[in-house]
Amino acid sequence: MEELKWGSVKSFLETIHIETGERTTLATFDQVVEAPNWTKDGKLIYNRGGKLYSFDMQTDENTFIDSGFATSCNNDHVLSPDEMYLGISHQTNEDRQSRIYTLAREGGHPTLITPMGPSYLHGWSPDGKELAYCAERNGKYNIYTIPAIGGVEKQLTYTPGLDDGPEYSPDGRYIWFNSTRTGLMQVWRMNVDGSSQTQMTFEESHNWFPHISPDGQHVVYIAYQKGDVAPDDHPPNKNVELRLMPSSGGKSRMIVELFGGQGTINVNSWSPDSKQLAFVRYELS
Repeated sequence: MEELKWGSVKSFLETIHIETGERTTLATFDQVVEAPNWTKDGKLIYNRGGKLYSFDMQTDENTFIDSGFATSCNNDHVLSPDEMYLGISHQTNEDRQSRIYTLAREGGHPTLITPMGPSYLHGWSPDGKELAYCAERNGKYNIYTIPAIGGVEKQLTYTPGLDDGPEYSPDGRYIWFNSTRTGLMQVWRMNVDGSSQTQMTFEESHNWFPHISPDGQHVVYIAYQKGDVAPDDHPPNKNVELRLMPSSGGKSRMIVELFGGQGTINVNSWSPDSKQLAFVRYELS
């Protein structure tokens, strides 16, 4: 996936309270940082320059997570439900295609899960047994699942156009994703077996990466302006919105306007109490 050029921007790691709108800047970087995961013990795991780091919100300390040979990670990484493991998407040296690996959260040797690439991880099932990801196979990008220990992948979507960003609902009933099948990128939901694929947003914007709150009540996603980008593209350096909607469907509302896009909220960054979000905004230098 496309990355911002190092040195071209400043990155601001922020949080926002979804009810009050209060924003807090936690850290500023003179480098590109991307895609924070919010842990139950108050840390944010993010990507920087192909490597993973942990930011402690109590001490403001940044800790490198040693992922062994996997030093070309992109911004598609998730935590296991028990937060003992990380799933990462690493551009393998052989062909520079993204493949999915798992390793201990504190660091360790990565285990290959998807032999075929490119594969971009987005979801880990609540029971810990499956991973959901976007993958290109035979020239088409669709949604797949695979056992978290590796095995045979299962294709869930077949509709023409790009399907991306699959994430499990906390109750394990659904996989949320985004799709261009209507001409605009919109948010969709399906059963975990791929059945009952249902459109959830109907807006004049391109909506990416739905993330479901831990209590299952809300979904946040990033919206690009219609006409500003192609439906199947999610570049950096754009004026975008973070939008919030009920998980049952219905009208959304804008909670943040910012300069960002790629890297801002590629992965689930809800706080454990479902009251706040972490995200990254950028400024051109």
